[in-house]
Amino acid sequence: MLPLSKEQLALLAEKLSDAANLAAGTLIFGQFLSAQPFSLAALAFVGVGVWAFMTAGAVVLIRR
Repeated sequence: MLPLSKEQLALLAEKLSDAANLAAGTLIFGQFLSAQPFSLAALAFVGVGVWAFMTAGAVVLIRR
């Protein structure tokens, strides 16, 4: 892994958190734009899982 300064880690954590929010929003709004049936349970499970994983990664980077 590349050695990153504290400022770089903070920026990476911030952007990872932004990407988590974008991924969750894409999963939710993508269902409305597609022609496939809406599956709320599967969508919620995957969306929350992706968001939690990326947000946890951001928290780990901030605490370094």
